[in-house]
Amino acid sequence: MNELRVSNKAFWDIEFSKLNPEKSALFIMQKVFNYGSWSDQMALLQFYGIERTKKEILHAAYLREPVISFLCTIFQLEKQDFKCYTAKQLHPLPWLY
Repeated sequence: MNELRVSNKAFWDIEFSKLNPEKSALFIMQKVFNYGSWSDQMALLQFYGIERTKKEILHAAYLREPVISFLCTIFQLEKQDFKCYTAKQLHPLPWLY
């Protein structure tokens, strides 16, 4: 497998070079889709592949709402397929009502 090359935009709070791309795949995917650039997202998809990314991103602990919508479109998924979306529906924030 080749090297994952993404900008530091999504990794302002940690040192990306110290991450293991295999062991930290889901963490990297969450950071890149939530905070990375379009180029970062394309590099991620090229590195991990569409099927692996689709399978793993469903288990993300947190994804911003527009990110979930985007991923639903590109992977032909439903919002309910995402763990973070269903968890948010089960535990809504009471101060929002």
